[in-house]
Amino acid sequence: MIDRIVLLGATGDLSARYLLPALAALRTAGHIGDGFRLTGASREDWSSEKFRDWAAEQLDRHGESFPADARRAVAASADYRRADVTDAADVRAAVAGDGPVAVYLALPPSLFPRVVGALHDAGLPPGSRIVLEKPFGEDLDSAQELNQLLAELVPEQAVFRVDHFLAMTTVQNVLGSRLANRVLEPLWNSTHIAEIEIVWDETLALEGRAGYYDHVGALKDMVQNHLLQVLCLVAMEPPITLGERDLRDRKVDVLRSVRPLTDDDVAHHTRRARYAAGRMGAHDVPSYTDEEGVDPSRRTETFAEVELELDSWRWAGTTFRLRSGKALTADRKEVAVRFRPVPHLPFGLGSAAVPNVLRFGLEPEGLTLDLMGTGSRAGDLTELALAARMDPPGLPAYGRLLLDVLNGDPALSIRGDEAEEAWRVLAPVISAWERDLVPMEEYPAGSAGPA
Repeated sequence: MIDRIVLLGATGDLSARYLLPALAALRTAGHIGDGFRLTGASREDWSSEKFRDWAAEQLDRHGESFPADARRAVAASADYRRADVTDAADVRAAVAGDGPVAVYLALPPSLFPRVVGALHDAGLPPGSRIVLEKPFGEDLDSAQELNQLLAELVPEQAVFRVDHFLAMTTVQNVLGSRLANRVLEPLWNSTHIAEIEIVWDETLALEGRAGYYDHVGALKDMVQNHLLQVLCLVAMEPPITLGERDLRDRKVDVLRSVRPLTDDDVAHHTRRARYAAGRMGAHDVPSYTDEEGVDPSRRTETFAEVELELDSWRWAGTTFRLRSGKALTADRKEVAVRFRPVPHLPFGLGSAAVPNVLRFGLEPEGLTLDLMGTGSRAGDLTELALAARMDPPGLPAYGRLLLDVLNGDPALSIRGDEAEEAWRVLAPVISAWERDLVPMEEYPAGSAGPA
């Protein structure tokens, strides 16, 4: 187990909100101890003492659920180096030390190629690991180029392309429910399932993230990575084991089976939109184009919907709908599995059966099955719902990811060919949208989305 992490971009929002609390979770659970060391590197002209004070403040704000002694221990384990993370000499000083190190690129993805180049020139101790956040590249070509750079630096097993959705207990529950319950797996195919929706709708608007979001939009921010990863777990064939090779091989199979989209497919089976001025509860929300830091000429979407079909024996004939939007009337974050209607209904003409829907709640956690049952009179039907809540996870998603990095288990990270296949799936959509083959719709903030 590696006992040293270097955070490049250590003073950013990712470190403050997620990585530092994740380390506090690992300390609380006993996965890291007094020998663990954290090195922060960023462009701010700070001392180690100032960085420790800042880390303690962020832990008190974002990690208040963890014991105070664990928070103090994480802050006390830290030191800091001012660094240009694209300069080999600065990077060499940051990673210097005994034994292997995990280097976490908590940075804008546009910097990844230059930072990986600096790491290559600086040199890493044998056994070191590299961690990169999504999105991995900006398109298929850049993902392939970045994969080549990484291959020259460390073995593929030492590259962790992390997507925290894969470490969410709720997302893993999709796979667990499928494979551990005989009542579900025999029905898990196009014979019985008409459509599967993977949805991440948010009431949250831009919230000051224009510097990042306006360059990517909903398609690249959510659909290309998070939602495609959930699709892989929903649609994959049962793996022999949950080891990294078997699990990731089956995920790549799903992406390879996605039917390539033509321009006509994109025009008829995708949608894009952005929010106009509206009202969220008691608050007025400006239109996306009027948000601070937004360049309207980029035509960035805040809502994206893509329908996909898989050319495989199991899924031919089932529609997969991936959707994500901001500033909507309600949070809806779920996988909804919609079964086909029953072939015959031996009830009165006034009865109607609503198809069964199995819902995996991603946030908040939960599992709901919508069923039909008989009503108070013979021949009547009524809708029923069976609901279950899951126990809270032992570790937050980022805690699970960091533990896997330290232990060297890449099963929940994305393999290089998988990252490239994800871009291949959406490359036709990106191209068609850039050529305005799909109109940019609008929806009022606080509404259910485009009509």
